[in-house]
Amino acid sequence: MNDARNAGDRDALELRISSKVYRAADGTAVEVLRGLELGLEAGQFGVLLGPSGCGKTTTLRIAAGLDPDFSGHCRTPGSGRLGIVFQEPRLLPWRTVEQNIRLALRPEQADTDLRDLLDTLGLSSHLPRYPGELSLGLARRVAIARAFAVRPDFLLLDEPFVSLDEATAARLREELVALTERGHVTTLLVTHDVEEAIRLADRLFFLSDRPARIVLERCLPPPRGARSPEIISAIREELRGQLADPQASG
Repeated sequence: MNDARNAGDRDALELRISSKVYRAADGTAVEVLRGLELGLEAGQFGVLLGPSGCGKTTTLRIAAGLDPDFSGHCRTPGSGRLGIVFQEPRLLPWRTVEQNIRLALRPEQADTDLRDLLDTLGLSSHLPRYPGELSLGLARRVAIARAFAVRPDFLLLDEPFVSLDEATAARLREELVALTERGHVTTLLVTHDVEEAIRLADRLFFLSDRPARIVLERCLPPPRGARSPEIISAIREELRGQLADPQASG
């Protein structure tokens, strides 16, 4: 049972999942997570990697407070301003770009000046358009803008760059790094792309198959978002060796 979302120091993310169990359609209990523990300091960028279906998105949902049905403890950073970017942009087709972004704001924030955010994400000229008029890359920019409109303390992203061409994904990664560093936002991202993870992360968490636990945790040297191809390649080879070695990976 989750017992601590409102308690304690809010500067860091602390997630301890003793067990997370789903009920299959036939009533069978399926344990997705067991003994999973991770933490991020304020302003750190963490990335979750692991096999498909191992429980990465479930971990994000627990961290977001969207799934309280687990055994363990979750303490989230900041004052409770949470931004979420899902795998799909999830934009309302009958709302304009600006209306979709401002949907995240509370009534008292209705007049918030978003010009810097919109300029950073290259959206200023697209505000009157509707989601059906946007490319996938632009739609993902809108989803990211919506998450940052609330000036989050804590940001969760579930494969936000999947299915994008590399040039578009690279631009969005750069923009994400700039926004998270500017706002000192504690961030947890899910991806299958190891190179993307190495580019973005301060800390990597590799998950096992179900029931998932962290089998390797790695802190990466700065500067985040500006590591050279040579450094990325070297880190990737080192990680491959550690994950292949049962003693190194736990």
